[in-house]
Amino acid sequence: MKFEVMRDRLLEALNDVMKAVSSKTTVAILTGIKIEAKKEGIYLTGSDADITIQTFIPVEEDGEQIVQLTQTGSIVLQARFFNEIVRKLPTNDVLIEVKNGYQTDVRSGKSEFHLIGQDANDYPLLPQMEEDQSFTMPAELVKSIIRETVFAVSTSESRPVLTGVNWQIRDGELMCVATDSHRLARRSTKLENAPADEYNAVIPGKSLNELNKILEDNSEPVEIVLTSQQILFKAGNVLFYSRLLEGNYPDTSRLIPSEHKTLVVVNGRALHQAIDRASLLAREERNNVVRFTTQGQNAVEISSNSPEIGKVEEQVLAEQIEGEELVISFSAKYMMDALKAIEGHDVQIQFTGVMRPFILKSVHDDAILQLILPVRTY
Repeated sequence: MKFEVMRDRLLEALNDVMKAVSSKTTVAILTGIKIEAKKEGIYLTGSDADITIQTFIPVEEDGEQIVQLTQTGSIVLQARFFNEIVRKLPTNDVLIEVKNGYQTDVRSGKSEFHLIGQDANDYPLLPQMEEDQSFTMPAELVKSIIRETVFAVSTSESRPVLTGVNWQIRDGELMCVATDSHRLARRSTKLENAPADEYNAVIPGKSLNELNKILEDNSEPVEIVLTSQQILFKAGNVLFYSRLLEGNYPDTSRLIPSEHKTLVVVNGRALHQAIDRASLLAREERNNVVRFTTQGQNAVEISSNSPEIGKVEEQVLAEQIEGEELVISFSAKYMMDALKAIEGHDVQIQFTGVMRPFILKSVHDDAILQLILPVRTY
């Protein structure tokens, strides 16, 4: 194998692939990156068995030559070292050549590295995907769906299925739900080209976080291919595979209250900032609890009290308050996460009592719904 490639393009591809490589893997070859030189371009693959990422560098793009291929072939190189080496090479031209066996030379300017590679045939193959179930979404929509749900996944391995986000497709609608059993985030969106069959899968939160870093913030379409054990996202020259979590995701629809006793409409950003300030004194105490009190028809009070440190109160003007008066306590972090997901709009908060879960949504639409369990304070 022998080819020359522009360093900046190689680095860009490596940055994506490195997101799948883990140093903790039990399979030794997965600490490496597989490099394949074919006549159409260079393929780089990284994997930790859960996530597999493949990127492609074409021989030419928009009339500009990016790769000069002398000889096709493949090799696996230690990911961490190869990535660091490429990052620090002196010029933008990189020559990579595999000589007798697995000895690999990486040359740039006057600098020359000789690396010991591994046999690419020992590297696991990409998951086989039947492409009969697929649909497309703009990249920015995929990113916003991830941002509005993934923070609510559980971090505890006691119920592994809750460490993922449940994606359900039914009647042309995609519904994404995440919950750690103290809070829940739900995002629904209409699909223009929904697959014919219903689909229900749980995608690991970790996979979605990595995918979010790779996707560009643009309206380029991302093709999403679904099978029972894997999901594949195709975006530009990147293929992102993730295994799915096993087990049945709990039915969360019955957790969401249908009526309310108190309704508050308030500016999301103002409420977020007030809770952020109130939580300054609540940090030390039992996972930063703040109190929320309605005051008449047009204000709510956010307060927090910490015996050793002191207390804080702040009034936030409300656009509208209807129903019973209310004093309720909740985790400041959960509330701030939920408000951040709804981002900046006026927020409608529906309460059904002091110890019942309450829901937040934007006043403009029902696409995003956040549910939080209050905290019992004595």
